[in-house]
Amino acid sequence: PHYTRRRPRHGRTMRLLLIAVAPLFLAASDGLSLPVNRQLIRRDAHATRSLLRVDINNERESYAFPLAATASGAENEGAPIHSAAELSVEQRKKQLSEQIRLEGGRFSFNTKYGALNPFAIYYCLLSILLGVVWYAALTACDLLYIITGGRFDQKRLLPNYCNQMWGTLLMRLSRSYPKIVNKDILRTFYKEKRAAMFVSNHASWMDIPFMGTTIGWRNYKIVAKKELEKVPILGKGIKCGKNVSVDRSDRRSQLMTLKAGMQWLKDGVHLCTFPEGTRSKSGRVMKFKNGAFKMAHKVGAPIIPLSIVASGKVMPSHWLFPFKPSHSIAKVIVHDPIETKGKTEDEVATAAREAIISGLPEDQRPGK
Repeated sequence: PHYTRRRPRHGRTMRLLLIAVAPLFLAASDGLSLPVNRQLIRRDAHATRSLLRVDINNERESYAFPLAATASGAENEGAPIHSAAELSVEQRKKQLSEQIRLEGGRFSFNTKYGALNPFAIYYCLLSILLGVVWYAALTACDLLYIITGGRFDQKRLLPNYCNQMWGTLLMRLSRSYPKIVNKDILRTFYKEKRAAMFVSNHASWMDIPFMGTTIGWRNYKIVAKKELEKVPILGKGIKCGKNVSVDRSDRRSQLMTLKAGMQWLKDGVHLCTFPEGTRSKSGRVMKFKNGAFKMAHKVGAPIIPLSIVASGKVMPSHWLFPFKPSHSIAKVIVHDPIETKGKTEDEVATAAREAIISGLPEDQRPGK
């Protein structure tokens, strides 16, 4: 029988050996000051990149001739040369890893979505487990509204109770329930049967359940960015409860948000939002946007400022979930309502901002 003769693989083997020893050869040539044809080596490396599954051609000179001698006359022993940008990226990653370990303990680790540790994983699994029941309850609400043609529960109180139940259980079972200061102010205000606009500083994802926990079992709607509707389960809760969503890139959406928010306040439903518009990564209060104050001012609804303290210490922006319980760490301070009648929007916004800042520690106040 005739057998097909296999082509010798000596050439391929030599290329692989060349790629393996090239760095050593270049390093040795640095010390001996021997000339090296780098272009030839790169061309040969390019021919074998499919075997190595690494695009060697994209690699810049990892090894180079030594830097100029130091003041003492010593030379750099063939150390890799990196650009300032590369060094800064590496340093930032290292610093972030050290910070994560310092915050969350020895079993902490980073992912492309955010950092995790055992408590964060527990919080994640607990929120998903409760979220399954939450999703089922919201689906039942949707079916009820379809059957009744939307005539039942027009203010969407049922979805709000489902949201509140999920948040309350999650806070209790994870020992993340914050301390609420001046709760009596809300009890007194609720007796007046008026709707209010709740505003607070925003430094963490935990601010959302903290605010809901503070408002309590009342019918309220969150003014949230449109992107949150894409978050599993949470997005369904926002849409089913007819919370107010705003697309910050669309001027028309902003006008519709303004009208929807004003209508909820007229109907006696509370609104809550974060006037900074986004989370503060530093934890310090940023500049306020006037949208929330415009809604309340046009309707004549009062503003109730809330100071959320230390939420960023249990879940900073680089963590995917909180890395430790909020109990005994975070707290929410309720301030006296600010009436909007007889005041300008700027006066109302300034008064609310000053009230919020007054309840925050120094490391959360605006930088000077």
